Amino acid sequence: MPFNASTRNGTRSLKALLLLFMAASALLFSAVPALAHVGSPDIYAEGNAGPYRLLVTVRPPPVIPGVAELEVRVADLNTPGSPTVSGIDIAPIPLVGEASLHPPVGDRMKQSTQDPRFFSGALWLMASGSWQIRFTVNGSAGKGVLSIPVPATASSTKGMQAGLGLLLGGFGLLLVVGAIGIVGAAARDAQLPAGASPSTAGRKRSMIAMAVALVVMLGAVWFGNRWWKGEADNYARYVYKPLTMQTTLGTDQTLTLRIQDPGWLKSRKIDDFVLDHEHLMHLYVIREPGLDVIYHLHPEQIAPGEFQLVLPSIPAGNYGLYADVVHATGFPETLVTHLTIPEINGRALAGDDAKATMQPVTSLPASPAACPENPVAGPQFRLPDGYTMVWNNSATLPAKTPQVFEFSLLDTAGKPASDMALYMGMLGHAAFVKDDESVFAHVHPSGTVPMAALMMASAQNALLQPKSDAPAAVPGMMPGMSMSPTGQAGGLPDSVGFPYGFPTAGAYRVFVQMKHGDTIETAAFDACAASPAISPTN
Repeated sequence: MPFNASTRNGTRSLKALLLLFMAASALLFSAVPALAHVGSPDIYAEGNAGPYRLLVTVRPPPVIPGVAELEVRVADLNTPGSPTVSGIDIAPIPLVGEASLHPPVGDRMKQSTQDPRFFSGALWLMASGSWQIRFTVNGSAGKGVLSIPVPATASSTKGMQAGLGLLLGGFGLLLVVGAIGIVGAAARDAQLPAGASPSTAGRKRSMIAMAVALVVMLGAVWFGNRWWKGEADNYARYVYKPLTMQTTLGTDQTLTLRIQDPGWLKSRKIDDFVLDHEHLMHLYVIREPGLDVIYHLHPEQIAPGEFQLVLPSIPAGNYGLYADVVHATGFPETLVTHLTIPEINGRALAGDDAKATMQPVTSLPASPAACPENPVAGPQFRLPDGYTMVWNNSATLPAKTPQVFEFSLLDTAGKPASDMALYMGMLGHAAFVKDDESVFAHVHPSGTVPMAALMMASAQNALLQPKSDAPAAVPGMMPGMSMSPTGQAGGLPDSVGFPYGFPTAGAYRVFVQMKHGDTIETAAFDACAASPAISPTN
């Protein structure tokens, strides 16, 4: 279609329509609010892939489908005679079900050129639920396999970046205005001879056509926005909603915990919990804000989704309750609530229940950059029976950096304890709590994954794992745990390590539990997480 100079006559009308469109679009476009998940989302684990010892970090995606970032550090490569690693393949596999028996072809991790012990990679997780990442290690000692359970959930919806939104909005606005201009020019000039000026009727016809086109375009934008919002609302239903827990404290000092599902996946149940190192529920009761009283208790299930226990003697105060449970699918959840408890003169502790009191947490510097060399709690904690627990790491560590937090137990003479015992099948338990109560993580020597899920993955690995000379597990110890070199002759080691990384910078209190004889010891150490360090990736 030929255009002539008269086409410029529509400029004024286009400006008016542009202003109208901008006003309308400002009402139509809206951003999807982002929901933040607080706590400790990253997964840290340590275990043997045959003869190779791996420290694994998995950073799950905040949205599903999404990409999980993985890091692996191989231990002891510099030790004379230790096996060398030539490559690590990774594959995402459902933790349970038929699909868990048919793994996909693995992707090769990238080995760092700066540190040959460090590998990095990424994998897509396509659905919410219980997954495992299978690490297949190839090296001088043959092949080894290690699977780490990964609970995949959408923790947020991601809004578009402001800059990108403005850019795309500008392009969209240009297209809409251009389309309206084309419609108006076509209605006015399509039948004009070359060089002729449009008539009054033609200009009127053009204005009517542009008005109709504006209505059509605004309708398209409106319906498009409704469709987009509907899709966003539909996705928001899949954003993880934790189970809730209601508490009732009876006059007979009985605490009742009732679990409720606020609505998330239809497949989630509240009556399918499995034993996780010998108990269906692990309940941490921590006095706030001082973090100076802690109980590790184990309520019994009396009905589907309902747990109960008679409380021991507890000093009065406001307490945070953190209950860990694991579903039959291997999916773990931590239920959180708060309760004001009057002073209770209750039963004596029995079985695996334990308690401890200590000085209130000391306020550390507000700026992580000002973290001291050693926070006030120091590297040693004197226990009531004369034993001493020692923290073997620096108390100032970078956030979001995997570490093995190592602790040792000394007897009354200051020597390594020789009467060590397993505490619920493990050398120890640890709870990492941030001073503002925004982080709680119950960690085992195998890492942050629940032992029940790890045992599910280990059962599958046993079919794939070739025999090797890897360190043998201590009798009675949970899978994935090996005898430490510092172990006592003929007994259990006096030290334990917990793979973990502080999720954010700030002040933390670390509660550590170890057992010797029939005594469960609980110590507390204050730590300061500095700004994250950058791991090698090249």
